[in-house]
Amino acid sequence: MAVRWLAEIGADDIETVGGKGASLGELTSAGLPVPPAFIVTAGTYREFIENAGIADEIHEAVDVDVEDSKALARAQERASELILETPFPEELREEILEAYAEFEDGPFVAVRSSATAEDLPDASFAGQQETFLNVDREGLLERVRECWASLFTQRAIYYRKQQGFDAEEVNIAVVVQRMVDAEKSGVMFTSHPSTGDPRIIVEAAWGLGEAVVSGSVSPDNYVLDRETGRVAEETIATKKLMCVRDEESGETIEREVPEGKRTERVLDDGELAELIELGERVESHYDAPQDVEWAIAGGETYMLQSRPITTISGGDIEEADSSQMEGIADGNGQGQSGAFADRDEGDEPDEGEELVHGLGSSPGTVSGTARIVTKLDQLDKVEEGDIIITQMTTPDMVPAMKRAAGIVTDEGGMTSHAAIVSRELGVPAVVGTGNATATIEDGQHITIDGERGSVEAGAVTSDEGGEGPAEHEPIEDVRPETPVKPMTATEVKVNVSIPEAAERAAATGADGVGLLRLEHMVLSLGKTPSKYVADNGEKAYVDEIVQGIRTVADEFYPRPVRVRTLDAPTDEFRQLEGGEDEPHEHNPMLGYRGIRRSLDRPDVFEHELRAFRRLYEMGYDNVEIMFPLVNDANDVEAARRLMEEAGIDLEKRSWGVMIETPASALSIEGMAKAGIDFASFGTNDLTQYTLAVDRNNEHVADRFDELHPAVLELIGSTIETCREHGVKTSICGQAGSKPKMVQFLVNTGVSSISANIDAVRDVQHEAKRVEQKLLLDSIR
Repeated sequence: MAVRWLAEIGADDIETVGGKGASLGELTSAGLPVPPAFIVTAGTYREFIENAGIADEIHEAVDVDVEDSKALARAQERASELILETPFPEELREEILEAYAEFEDGPFVAVRSSATAEDLPDASFAGQQETFLNVDREGLLERVRECWASLFTQRAIYYRKQQGFDAEEVNIAVVVQRMVDAEKSGVMFTSHPSTGDPRIIVEAAWGLGEAVVSGSVSPDNYVLDRETGRVAEETIATKKLMCVRDEESGETIEREVPEGKRTERVLDDGELAELIELGERVESHYDAPQDVEWAIAGGETYMLQSRPITTISGGDIEEADSSQMEGIADGNGQGQSGAFADRDEGDEPDEGEELVHGLGSSPGTVSGTARIVTKLDQLDKVEEGDIIITQMTTPDMVPAMKRAAGIVTDEGGMTSHAAIVSRELGVPAVVGTGNATATIEDGQHITIDGERGSVEAGAVTSDEGGEGPAEHEPIEDVRPETPVKPMTATEVKVNVSIPEAAERAAATGADGVGLLRLEHMVLSLGKTPSKYVADNGEKAYVDEIVQGIRTVADEFYPRPVRVRTLDAPTDEFRQLEGGEDEPHEHNPMLGYRGIRRSLDRPDVFEHELRAFRRLYEMGYDNVEIMFPLVNDANDVEAARRLMEEAGIDLEKRSWGVMIETPASALSIEGMAKAGIDFASFGTNDLTQYTLAVDRNNEHVADRFDELHPAVLELIGSTIETCREHGVKTSICGQAGSKPKMVQFLVNTGVSSISANIDAVRDVQHEAKRVEQKLLLDSIR
């Protein structure tokens, strides 16, 4: 039988209906409110591919080295092609459509993949296969077949191989479930997803739950006490968008939330109480914490899905401090706790009361006096130990950031200027709060926690009992606790944004500097290069560059220091003296910057090249030159000519390019033939340009993923080509500090990895572990 209904299914039917189908059947049999659904069984999929004679071809197609991104892409393409181009047997077509007809009124349905290795207690593959919403009768069969094909996406093939699942043993069922035209929906964790704290966490938004699950909307967040049934904490977010079904096309679309409902509480106390009851029932039924998707329509609450929470760390679960609950889904950074929201205007906040919340981007806790900086001429008021509160930081704010004890910004993410520089200086920082400059008063005493992302009123008592948090030494914080450095064939270097961080960076024991940014030195001068030269002379400008690079080169000699030439967008230049004539660009990140600006202004670029020549004459043979935002060999050849004209001996000096655009990755062979010695991946920009995601835009930041298969494919193919041409490869983006990226790079054969200052030793250990595994695998 090709089709089974939920009432016939239980938890023991995973092999027949997959993890999702078994869970829904179990919930139905337990009397929980689940919308009706039938399952196209996993056996039906197996019969489909075997009777069509394509099973062996599919398994042969996906039996590839999953670390080879090109092979992985070919595997997906071939497997999908075999499934999607095979017609449905007539008998199967009739049976599925007859099951759909039992819904009676021909409703829209959700068509969800349910793999037989999914939603397991120790391995959650949620999101690996497809889900289609608002499907009608005409599109049903095609969506079922697309769900089958999604068993062989690149991500699914890769993760199954990593988890040790044999492709020939994994089947896929398809859930066809009546759609709930939700007025409000969201997710519920029956325990804290990280700590296991037994309180219930609910996220809620208007419309269909797709907006919450995908991250396209900031939901309300409620933390519920099970014993009392009360809301322990709540954050009411500004909900600008909602997902709804378009009445004409039937498709799921995004619409703006009506103005009056944007800041309105989505769930009332009665609805929350019902969710608590359902949460306790489902957790009790499975005897394990659950991640539940729910929806409310016509006053009825439905459970759409439930899976075990696989992210809770082991060990005994203890009641967590309420502060640990923050940041689970706290809207857009503008929400505040219930107590603070109720405070009358003009009242002073209580000591320890949270003022704003954002993204903890540089760890550490510090108390100090808040200094609101809205203009550059206000930086002088920032004294040693103050906390800068600003919309966003820029390179010319670095001198003040060095004096500050902490940084708080309205905008920005983990790769913003404030986050990067704060981490390198060892200064606690909270970014993306949304409204810190409007909420915090100048001169107010505050405490920031750069790990949790909180900003609180007053000085928080330290664990040692004194007032304020314990002081820390930025350099000692990064110095390895043990003197023995992990020996790796893959070099592990460090990123340095500003010369002032050189000593702290060198203390990590890194093999060199993979990225030293020139723009932070230049922009901190307060004038554009042309204006500075006009006012102070060419020699003074060259001296500034030489001194900045020399500071770092001295700390690391003879270890290499890779210096990136000037790469500042026009909006940053425009803020400097002399920047009045800078063009106004709609998107400066895609505009007049990097090598394109340098080649367009060779008279200005010449000053940078003269600085490099001077350094070489002074004996700094560990300095390497790296060009940003190149696209192809034409850029490389033009830069090479200018270096030669500046008197730089390219036979003796190491030089190369940043791989920051898909164009540069695809043009790497031509650049290798043009003579580069190395290619270094700037994963921040490469990800941004590949996925069309602004990494500092909080509305789409959740979609920024350096481990996206498309990004990995570009990196993998570039490394492969470079190895063929004897060109070294490295990574200097933020992703180089992530274990999964380290694993991918070492397996792919990268020459070096450059990590953030506080991640060097972790990356060394991870690289060593992967190298040892490769060695063992080769001799077994």
